[in-house]
Amino acid sequence: MTATFTPRPGAAPLPRMIGSQARLEVRMILRNGEQLLLTVVIPVLILVVFANVEVMDLGTRGRRVDFLAPGMLALAVLSTAFTGLAIGTGFERRYGALKRLGATPLPRWGLLAAKALAVLAVESLQIGLLAAVAFALGWSPRGNAFSVVSVAVLVLAGTSAFSALALLMAGTLRAEATLAAANLVYLLLLIAGGIAVPLERFPAPARAVFKLLPAGALSEGLRDVLRDGAGLPWGSLAVLVAWAVAAGTAAAAAFRWE
Repeated sequence: MTATFTPRPGAAPLPRMIGSQARLEVRMILRNGEQLLLTVVIPVLILVVFANVEVMDLGTRGRRVDFLAPGMLALAVLSTAFTGLAIGTGFERRYGALKRLGATPLPRWGLLAAKALAVLAVESLQIGLLAAVAFALGWSPRGNAFSVVSVAVLVLAGTSAFSALALLMAGTLRAEATLAAANLVYLLLLIAGGIAVPLERFPAPARAVFKLLPAGALSEGLRDVLRDGAGLPWGSLAVLVAWAVAAGTAAAAAFRWE
């Protein structure tokens, strides 16, 4: 008996399409040497070197690690959700990849959702690796089970803020300009965002401004929870949410797919 097969053309279920695109995005990030340098090597190198070399008079090695570890978690979010996403999306837009993906059955919001899932997946790997290195260096985070929830909320808010800023930049600037601007912002926030240098070392007017930057809010918020054992820092969370809403609204209005 010969079996008869009837073609059933059509798109795959939406969750499957988003999942497949997210897995593709993760593979592209992990296969990119420059991305791995930005997202993995630099944060780990800063953590190891600054933990073992006294360059800012932070006290004992344990105190240095307690300061640096939350900052490196913030740097992981910055490098993946902002710098990496901005550069990758900018060049996808330049080469027409976004335009072609926009013509597939995967809706444009589904593509953005896939990119968001990929960013969160890479961040999870970064945070796990950085936490392991920090523990090996003698990190002693304070807090309780609720602290884990607080950290997750801050990371999600920071990811939203940086991703919105990345899409705003990538969707409005030329790819080369995005590459230069994203790397410049990365370097500036590494210093002025409370990530590797304490904000207390800056003059009071500058310190007040830097705390309102998403990097400053995220690094200080994580430090409040993990070093000082505080609850959810609502001030830092409010700053991150404000950046996410403002940049997200601007990106939705100004983003150009080609």
